[in-house]
Amino acid sequence: MLDIFAVIAGLVILTLGGEALVRGATSIARRMNIAPAIIGATVVAAGTSMPELMVSVSAALQGSSDVAMSNVVGSNIYNIVLILGITPLILPLAVQGVTIRLQWPVMLLAAAWLHMLARDGLLDRLEGGFLLLGLVVFVAWTVRLARDVAPEHEKQTYGSVAERVPMAETMRHWVLSIGGIVLGVALLVLGAKLLVDGAVNIAGDMGISERVIGLTVVAVGTCLPELATSIIAALHGRADLAVANVVGSNIFNVLGILGATALTHPVGVNKSTITVDNWWMLALSLLLFPLMKSGKVISRAEGGFLLVLGVAWTVWLFLA
Repeated sequence: MLDIFAVIAGLVILTLGGEALVRGATSIARRMNIAPAIIGATVVAAGTSMPELMVSVSAALQGSSDVAMSNVVGSNIYNIVLILGITPLILPLAVQGVTIRLQWPVMLLAAAWLHMLARDGLLDRLEGGFLLLGLVVFVAWTVRLARDVAPEHEKQTYGSVAERVPMAETMRHWVLSIGGIVLGVALLVLGAKLLVDGAVNIAGDMGISERVIGLTVVAVGTCLPELATSIIAALHGRADLAVANVVGSNIFNVLGILGATALTHPVGVNKSTITVDNWWMLALSLLLFPLMKSGKVISRAEGGFLLVLGVAWTVWLFLA
């Protein structure tokens, strides 16, 4: 029971920490007169990936490499089958042209690159550095896209991501914004430790591998805030943000989270991750293209299909 409580508490604290970090960083960015479109494409996108980052780094430092790697691969899979499976059931998802033409290829390339690097069973510090370098290039390109290349309505969409994080009237001083960042980081560290410790203990007690726990409990837990955000956006008629957020999050997960984790501590890769899990991630990433391309809308039927795939994959993991 204590381990289950630790997992639940860890997830709640991670959510609060990510929220505090994003609000503090967004507030500072606004005070520095950074355009909302740039904030949405960088600060908010990176901030929403912080729970996954802290969990993976914490797991790697504690010697639970299977959790560190599976958390990212599982998060990318569940981002597609859960967020893009459930949200269209509420409201069909419009797809931005820039997501299909430019961001989706980067997501697929990042997943393929990760698979190639992981085939020797280890992500070392040099490979982590290359992944982070790829993230820097992607962020720089995304900033240029948000500022110069995207059509006006898509610039407004980038900006609306930042607008979802309002700056409270009481946060008038820099110290409050910086305090929010410090508090957010502290909560993320604490939440990650509770979640990883609890998940690893549950895996040991139930005889379930750390890989499966990382792919399911941990991965689903760290993507729940994004799922909740997408559902709320759909209920408010802004479901068009969901697809771009999923694609961007999957890119950040591979290049940023695994890059930073491997740079901090080399990450061992389970053989089943190489032969099974990575292929699921690649297959779902490929499947996403025709779903987005067909009428530039992910329909309710297509969302239901993705959700069924996710359920089937989860059941297979526990039965295999």
